Amino acid sequence: MIFVTVGTHEQPFNRLIKEVDRLVADGKIKEKVVIQTGFSTYIPEHCEWHKMMSFNEMQTAYQTARIIITHGGPSSFLEVLQYGKVPIVVPRRVEFNEHINNHQVDFVKLVEKRLKNIIPVYEISKLESILDNYNNVILNMNVSMRSNNDMFNKNFETIVDSLINRRIDIGK
Repeated sequence: MIFVTVGTHEQPFNRLIKEVDRLVADGKIKEKVVIQTGFSTYIPEHCEWHKMMSFNEMQTAYQTARIIITHGGPSSFLEVLQYGKVPIVVPRRVEFNEHINNHQVDFVKLVEKRLKNIIPVYEISKLESILDNYNNVILNMNVSMRSNNDMFNKNFETIVDSLINRRIDIGK
C-alpha cells in the first residue's frame, strides 16, 4: 500500500493528490493507495481517501504502508522516519497557493542536505520516476537510517529545548 498524507493545514494540496490519482488512473501505480486529503478540494476518483484520520488510523497507515508520501511539514515526515521508513516528501509551495510561504521547501532542502534520510520531490512531474525507482533510490542513499534518524531526533530535541528554555528565561 502507498499512503499519502497532506496534513491538516487549511490550504488545499490538490497538486499532490491530483498527481497520485492520475498515476493510479494511468496504471502507473498498481497497488492500493490511501490518501488523507485534509482541506484539499480535489476528490480522488481512483484512490481510497479520507478527509481526516484519527491518530490511531494514521499510525496504522504509517505501519502498514510500503511507501509513504507526505507534505513537507516536519511532524509528518519525522513520524515516518520513526517507523524506520524513508518518506517521499513533497513540500507545499506558495506559488501554488498551498501555503503562506515556502518554509516547507526550505526545511526539506535543509534535511535533505544535512541528514540525507528523506526523498524530496520539488517538481511533481518527478513523482512517477521516484515511485518507479523507490527501492533503488533507498539502496543508493548510502546512509544508515537508524543513525540519521536518531541524530535528527536528538538535534531536533536540542533545538526545541533551547527554544523552550529561552522562552522561560524571557518570562522571568
